[in-house]
Amino acid sequence: MLAIQFDRFGGPEVLRPTRLATPVPGPGEVLITVEAAGVNFADTHQVDGSYLTADALPYVPGSEVVGRTPDGRRVLARVSHGYAEQVVAKESAVLDMPEELGAAEALALLVQGLTAWHLLRTSARLRTGETVVVHSAAGGVGSLAVQLAKEFGAGRVLAQVSSPAKERLVLDLGADAVISYPLQEKADVVLDAAGGELFDQALASLASFGRLVTYGNASRTGFTPVDPAELGRLNASVVGFWLRPTLAVPGAVSGPVKELFALAAAGRLRPVAGGSYPLAEAGRAHEDLLARRTTGKVILVP
Repeated sequence: MLAIQFDRFGGPEVLRPTRLATPVPGPGEVLITVEAAGVNFADTHQVDGSYLTADALPYVPGSEVVGRTPDGRRVLARVSHGYAEQVVAKESAVLDMPEELGAAEALALLVQGLTAWHLLRTSARLRTGETVVVHSAAGGVGSLAVQLAKEFGAGRVLAQVSSPAKERLVLDLGADAVISYPLQEKADVVLDAAGGELFDQALASLASFGRLVTYGNASRTGFTPVDPAELGRLNASVVGFWLRPTLAVPGAVSGPVKELFALAAAGRLRPVAGGSYPLAEAGRAHEDLLARRTTGKVILVP
C-alpha cells in the first residue's frame, strides 16, 4: 500500500511516498481502508522532531482517518500512522458516522472539534456572557472555537486572523469582530495556539479573573517566562491544554463528539473544509499549513 513516511527530522521536504505492507489488525483492532486522512498542526511537530525521538524513525504520521471497515461500515477513527491507504485502529477508537457527512467535516469534528470543545468547556470553563478572543480563528480549531463559544453562551467572540479573506470567513462564522492588539476591551478568555508575541499581548489583555489557554506554539519561538507575581497583579491565570492525554480521560471523547455531531446535524455548527491534497502530496499540504495558506480542515486523499 501507499503510505507517507519520513526517516529523518526536518520540514515538509522529508515526507516521502513509500510502499509498505498492509497492516494486520490484532485482537480488538479493525482494518480500515482510508477515504481521507486528517492533517493536524501536531503532525508538523512529529516531522520536525518536537514530538518524537530518533529511535521512532522511520515513521508514518497521521492520527485520524475516515474510511471503511471490511464489513462496509463508514467510520471515523483515531489512529496511529494515518497517512496511508490502509490503517488499523482499536475498536474502542472507532465511531460510526453518517454517510451524508463529508470526510473533511467529520475529521474536523474529531481532533479539532474535541480540542475546541475542551478548550472552552474544560480548560477555560467559559461562563455565560464572557468575552472570548480566538487566535488563528480561521484555522481548524479556531473556526470551530468561534462557533462553539457562541453556542456555549459567550457574550462577544473576537477573532484574530492573518488575512482579509480569513476575516470574511470568521465574521461569516459568527465572530462579532476581528481584532488586533492592543485590544480596545478586556478579554475574559483567550485561546492561543500561536505563542510568541501574541501570547504576551494576550496575557496583558486579560480582564480580572481572565484565563489565557495555551495549546500550541505555531510561532516556534520561546515563550516569555510567566511570573506568578504578574499573574497576581493581573488577577488572571494561564492554563495549558494538550489533547493527547485528554483522550484517555473517561468520558472525554464520546460525549463531546456526539454533541459536536448533533450540533453539526442541526446546522448550528459548520465545520470548515479546507484544502484536499492527494496522499502523495502530503509535503505540499504541510508547506501550506505552515505558511498559513490554509483555512479549516486539511485532508489527504489516497
